[in-house]
Amino acid sequence: MTEFELKLEVPSHRLQPLVVALKRGKTNRQRLRATYFDTQDSALAGRGIVVRMRQEGRKWVQTAKAPGSGPLERLEHNAVVAADEAGMTPAVDLARHSGTPVGEAIRRALKPKAGAAFPPLVPRYETDVTRLSLTVLHGESEVEISLDEGRIVAGTQSVPVRELELELKQGRAEDVLQLARQGCGIHGLWLSTISKSMKGQRLAGMAAPGVWCTVVPDYGRRVGGEALVAAVVAACLGPVVSGASEVAGGSRDAEDIHQLRVGIRRLRTALRELSSLTEGIDPGWEVPLIAVFRALGLHRDRSHLACIVEPQIEGAGGPAIPAAALEADTPDPAAAVRAAAFQDSLLALLAFAYRERGRDGPDHGRTKKRVRKSLAKLHAQVLRDGSRFASLDEVRQHRVRRRLKRLRYLAEFAAPLFQSHKTRAFADCLKPLQDALGLFNDEMMALRSYRGLASAEPRAWFAAGWLSARREPHALACQQAIRNFARTRPFWK
Repeated sequence: MTEFELKLEVPSHRLQPLVVALKRGKTNRQRLRATYFDTQDSALAGRGIVVRMRQEGRKWVQTAKAPGSGPLERLEHNAVVAADEAGMTPAVDLARHSGTPVGEAIRRALKPKAGAAFPPLVPRYETDVTRLSLTVLHGESEVEISLDEGRIVAGTQSVPVRELELELKQGRAEDVLQLARQGCGIHGLWLSTISKSMKGQRLAGMAAPGVWCTVVPDYGRRVGGEALVAAVVAACLGPVVSGASEVAGGSRDAEDIHQLRVGIRRLRTALRELSSLTEGIDPGWEVPLIAVFRALGLHRDRSHLACIVEPQIEGAGGPAIPAAALEADTPDPAAAVRAAAFQDSLLALLAFAYRERGRDGPDHGRTKKRVRKSLAKLHAQVLRDGSRFASLDEVRQHRVRRRLKRLRYLAEFAAPLFQSHKTRAFADCLKPLQDALGLFNDEMMALRSYRGLASAEPRAWFAAGWLSARREPHALACQQAIRNFARTRPFWK
């Protein structure tokens, strides 16, 4: 079966108020102890598959889970197992999942030869949590709410667990998401796709699939506007939700922050360029996205200065600038992503993507016409201003870069409407231009930063002068790259 479940992280200071709130209903308390298994080389974890044996009261349940069609959906199969006569944990048998979608995923991951047994599994980590649960009716749906508190253990290491799970038992995914919006707003929770199994895998040093994935909208060539927008928003949300989970969980990895910004920019492009195809998009959803995008951008810029630009300046003979000066006033990425407004926007967008819909919005013909018009408009704006890029002021130069990114993302979103090989060729022609504009943008950011530092840190004047001397030749390189790109035939014509 397919499981639809949300997991919300609970800050320590909100745990007791949340317990009190749940106990207003008819709750059940249960201790759950589980052992998670994998091959010695972590072949299952590498495919996002989890196999566990869990004691639930007096019974044992073997569970296997595998990735579903979205970040909130998982394939799942449970098998009740007889207790071991000696009172030990029953042996895991992957054959219990044969004939199920999860069983097929396991077979593809382990690739046993015809007639051969699966490779042996070994215990990798354990969980021990106390679950407080109740079932509620919300909207048209039945939802199980579970608060888990405990620990994950791998060898001598352990991490705490404090999470609230909302699982759809019957009804609509949209109702679960609306219920989550209430919980996050009241208790300061945040959405996370980092499951107990993922935490255990990391604690045990196991291989795990990467967070980042290509945005590939899943819709047919004859789709109408409403369904197209929902498919694109859903595709954009996958990387954003995964990345936000990492950053909210405390990651300051430069790639995590960079890719989350890329994901948010894609999502904002979808909301802006495709909003005319549906009446279901609230313009207010974008405001918190912009706030987080800017906060993460400032953090990324400070990191780029310290790690990339400063070594170049020193290599050119310039004086070193203290790291504290370069990284001053850097916002906390985790706090930005955990913010209630951002979390509410994510959940509202997920509710839009999972909403049951009919044939709202323009039909296929009008949809394709509007998308073609948006592509043509962005393309014309890029070529018009880009042809005189070197003579533009800084604000208009930055606008060219933003429009170019939106053109690329919109082309990717629209690919199923057109011939995919043509859209890929068009994207390939964009890459040299994006690289040139990206380098120019980074150096302009650095120039502004060093100029701002110079009043308090005179040594920054060398860097400001060095970067100023590079501005014109780089601007001319961007202008030439845009003129070269102008010879590329648009795929939508």
